[in-house]
Amino acid sequence: MRFSVSKSGLFWTFFEPFMQVFIMVIIKVVIFGKAGDNFDFAAFLALNFTAYNMFRNILSKSMGSFTANKALFVYKQVKPIDTIIARVMVEVFVTGTIIVAFVLIGMYFGFDLNVKHLPMVALGFLWLILFAFSFGLFVAVSNTFYPSIGKTINIFMIFLMFGSAVFYSIEMLPTQIQTLLLYNPLTHFMEMIHGYYFYTLDDSFVDYNYMILWTLSPLYIGLVFYRKLEERIISL
Repeated sequence: MRFSVSKSGLFWTFFEPFMQVFIMVIIKVVIFGKAGDNFDFAAFLALNFTAYNMFRNILSKSMGSFTANKALFVYKQVKPIDTIIARVMVEVFVTGTIIVAFVLIGMYFGFDLNVKHLPMVALGFLWLILFAFSFGLFVAVSNTFYPSIGKTINIFMIFLMFGSAVFYSIEMLPTQIQTLLLYNPLTHFMEMIHGYYFYTLDDSFVDYNYMILWTLSPLYIGLVFYRKLEERIISL
């Protein structure tokens, strides 16, 4: 079902991230030229867009998972939260496939794929998955009873990409803008991931306590609401 909405569904799932990287590289070269980077900009974008798209897709797919799969709830062994877990697993699988494709293409074209600290990059992705699941569960429960919440989140996601250090690093920005963008928890995840990937970047702007707070708080609230409202969700 993830790919069968249209005949081009599978194509765009894998082609979209490549187009995002290609377009941003072209814009950067045209406006700023090729010089000035102390890291491979194409690899930087590929890493960030892969992480951001995974978060965005997990969140967007989770929001409507209860209503879209309510026919499955006639089976007693299927719980509403299972549908979110299943969608998260699908998105993780798709993201893993895209990462493999990016690595193969990068190796073929000779991009800089040397990783400073691979375990920490992997931890960043795993933590981002948990954060996306936590936030997705909270929004899914809320959206089931108040659909306007899901619509608001979708609109907000359009602007979130520009404020989450996806195609830039926080250290490139003025101090006032840095302070503002660091209120966004997703910025910390992006900074952690590319900070441990590239030798010329670091995680000095990452607040791990802030990340823990934003991971556990929506997870706790989402699980509490879900436990109290599970029967109502099934009966809708």
